[in-house]
Amino acid sequence: MMQRRTLIRAAGGGIAASLAGPGLVRAQSATTLRFTPQQDVVTLDPVTTTAYATRNHGYMVFDTLYGMDSTYAATPQMVAGHRIDDDGKLWTLTLRDGLMWHDGERVLARDCVASIRRWARRDPFGETLMAATDELSAPDDRTIRFRLKQPFPLLPIALGKASVPVCAMMPERLANTDPFRQVTELIGSGPFRFKADERVPGSQLVYTKFEGYVPRPDGPGGWTSGPKVVHFDRVEWRVLPDPGTATNALVAGEADWQEYAYHDLLPQMRRARDVTVRVLDPSGFVGMVRVNHLQAPFNNPAIRRALWGAIDQTACMQALVGEDTSLYRVPLGFFGPGTPMASDAGLDPLRGPRDYAKVKADLRAAGYRGETVLFMIPSTSQPNAAMGTVIADQFKQAGMNVEIYSVEFNAMLQRRNRKGPVADGGWSAFMTNWAGTDWLNPAGHIALRGNGEAGYAGWATMPRIEQQRDAWFRAPDLAAQQAICRDIQVEAMREVPYYPTGQYLQPTAYRSSITGVQEGFATFWNVRRA
Repeated sequence: MMQRRTLIRAAGGGIAASLAGPGLVRAQSATTLRFTPQQDVVTLDPVTTTAYATRNHGYMVFDTLYGMDSTYAATPQMVAGHRIDDDGKLWTLTLRDGLMWHDGERVLARDCVASIRRWARRDPFGETLMAATDELSAPDDRTIRFRLKQPFPLLPIALGKASVPVCAMMPERLANTDPFRQVTELIGSGPFRFKADERVPGSQLVYTKFEGYVPRPDGPGGWTSGPKVVHFDRVEWRVLPDPGTATNALVAGEADWQEYAYHDLLPQMRRARDVTVRVLDPSGFVGMVRVNHLQAPFNNPAIRRALWGAIDQTACMQALVGEDTSLYRVPLGFFGPGTPMASDAGLDPLRGPRDYAKVKADLRAAGYRGETVLFMIPSTSQPNAAMGTVIADQFKQAGMNVEIYSVEFNAMLQRRNRKGPVADGGWSAFMTNWAGTDWLNPAGHIALRGNGEAGYAGWATMPRIEQQRDAWFRAPDLAAQQAICRDIQVEAMREVPYYPTGQYLQPTAYRSSITGVQEGFATFWNVRRA
């Protein structure tokens, strides 16, 4: 078994302020919450990216028509409710009273129609919804109408899913922006305003309470569901240079909440007085090695299949979280463990000891001839750096000619759009991770699409999986959906769009004086200081 690789250690004894520069330490304010995000928000428009930092930021500023509760079900949020007629082919959504944009204008149904159309051009679930729609209109200021070609019972969760990208509502003038360009203003109807004048790229984002926000009066709490009641006048996101600095800031009381309590630093946090460590999201995070289906060697499906024998998910997880088996789950297939669509179908190649001599022979027989495998590992993401280092070693043990390209995360995202060969600045594989909620089902599972060059970087062409995905939307009940997902997983093991590396749970940490932190990702409504 591979020994755990400790990549980041706590900074030594001094307080975080001395490391982070002036301005971090300030008198504790009952009306200000100081939050340390896991990374800076580079893209501010939540429709144009799959970055989770942007998703979290987006929910501060923008609201959604539906929310998602802890059972992954849709609940009304901006809508008071909906009516379904014509055997499921006519949906009438009614907006709640009192909804206002941050600029003082009323939220109108035509704003929401434009927002839905913009989002649907960037989101696979939204794309499928619009393909099933004959008419999307706003017959009056409070009514949104979907006239469908065929029943689409998943409409509420499509509009309210917490997976990326988010169906954020914005004024029509902003929603008319090209969905492949960022909006020029951040005007939403969410519980917080974004303070653009206090934005410091790489360092700070600031939000203030939107006094005009009217929380919905009822509904189950958790995730993005239920009443969103704001208790802080101001929330400051301060980006700190490394996990050790962030941990010391929290322990010293210079920060209130740290988004990610990194696994290497958990002992320090658990020993600290007045710090609570907690897992908010039981779906965790899932690791993935995405391969380039357009270029050698991974354009050869036999090579992709032969490499299953090299993937040791347990080693990947222990490199990240250590020996604590309560913090990871293997084997991981193509849907998150513990979620309704997950199964063990087809996962036998991931079980048992690894035989690298056999994998070498299998790769040669499949046609591998020593081509360079340029493997991109995001150096600024501690989980991906840990898992990527292990995977690179496993590929090398399997006899692959691996060139590691360690790069800042956002720079990696730019290079992964290149479709050419490695010699022309392309790539062979990259390491990334997803929230478990993004792997709930085929609807929003971007990496499991088989739509070739129109799809996600890696550009897998898998007609059978596309057919099964279409069938999943038409399935009459949960049992039928689960059967289709078992078939999808078996087909994915054969086609290999990517290699799952395991599921891990990511704790968060906050001062024990902070209460009301909800399940899910970091949200800031209902949070208060005791």
